[in-house]
Amino acid sequence: MRTTELVDGFRHSAPYVNAHRGKTFVVMLGGEALAHPQFRGILNDVALLHSLGIEVVLVYGARPQIDAGLKAAGIEPAYHNGIRITDDETLKIIKQVAGATQFDITARLSMSLGNTPMQNAQINLVSGNFVIAQPLGVDDGVDFCLSGKVRRIDAQGLRRQLDNNGIVLMGPIAASVTGESFNLTAEEVATQVAIKLKADKIIGFSDTNGLIGKNGEVIAELMPDDIEEMLKTMAVDDHTSVGTVAFLKASIEACRRGVPRCHLVSYLEDGALLQELFSREGIGTQIVTQSAERLRRATISDIGGILNLIRPLEEQGILVRRSREQLEMEIEQFMLVERDNLVIGCAALYPFEEDNAGEFACLVVHPDYRDADRGSILLNNIIGQARVRGYSRLFALTTRSIHWFLEHGFNIVDVEELPNKKKQLYNYQRRSKILALDL
Repeated sequence: MRTTELVDGFRHSAPYVNAHRGKTFVVMLGGEALAHPQFRGILNDVALLHSLGIEVVLVYGARPQIDAGLKAAGIEPAYHNGIRITDDETLKIIKQVAGATQFDITARLSMSLGNTPMQNAQINLVSGNFVIAQPLGVDDGVDFCLSGKVRRIDAQGLRRQLDNNGIVLMGPIAASVTGESFNLTAEEVATQVAIKLKADKIIGFSDTNGLIGKNGEVIAELMPDDIEEMLKTMAVDDHTSVGTVAFLKASIEACRRGVPRCHLVSYLEDGALLQELFSREGIGTQIVTQSAERLRRATISDIGGILNLIRPLEEQGILVRRSREQLEMEIEQFMLVERDNLVIGCAALYPFEEDNAGEFACLVVHPDYRDADRGSILLNNIIGQARVRGYSRLFALTTRSIHWFLEHGFNIVDVEELPNKKKQLYNYQRRSKILALDL
């Protein structure tokens, strides 16, 4: 990596370091991730999060390891409605596997950080009886035996350990009030812990960088309702594991019960966790809390709302005036932020296909809604569209918002670098600054 790349990367990650410090993240490692050679790198990155002042609860699962242990013991795994039936013999194997997995994670976090960026870091790893379980019971006449669910979370106990600068390690085995042990799913443990702790994020891992769209692209952001619709037709195959489906189902409940964001990233790619958390674009899929706002493409019925939004800035000379007729012709280029049927933000992507470039234009956010960085949301959406179209560059012209664009990675360029058609239309009297972002 060249020095300038290192410096740029460090500078761009700094805002996220500050934003995440003091926040609570629940990191869920499924058995597939634990079995992969990249597992050590993930643990190193978890330790790095801890060193940056992020409170971490690490929840591990062991689904494939348990199945392998049962097979070795000659026990046929039994399921009902996708849930494991855990008899006494099965639970013995699960305890062995879970115990070995916990010891392995503890050992790696305690001893394997030498010759890594976290060398000499002091990691205080804590486990305990923070979860009280209860049996699942009987369903359709099928007794789940020692398969259980979360009855109670000791949120105060967890919070004390996190406040004492510890990483909390939790597994899929928990005791009941009667002293019995039950087999839980790691996804449920992670979800309930995140809800009770009012965590800021749950992070899960899959064999792809998030969810993959129909055209092979990573879907950057989804709402719980979107995930719910996708799960109706989602098949478990080479690209969607049982663990991924379980995490997606858990993320729906987590978001609807107050966890702002759930992230799904790849355990195959070195540093995927850090790229997701400390870069502007991220690398995986985020499932975000449903809200009264939505980002959508504009339609002809939105002309009035857009005009109401942009007219004050046109009158001030900040924006170039657009007629209703022009807007009607260009409406398909616009994206909107809508809240309670009110257009509170807009931006457009104008194509310059012959130059393999696009123009980011007409960015406006209603004055009453400028406190949540909706401009960045619109920009990131336009950047995503430009990348999907294969553009190599995004341009913007502005007379007032130069620093905002510079903060978002744009650089000031000369008129000669504009696409040819745009260069012919450039207004030398306005003297707008030209900024470009390489994609």
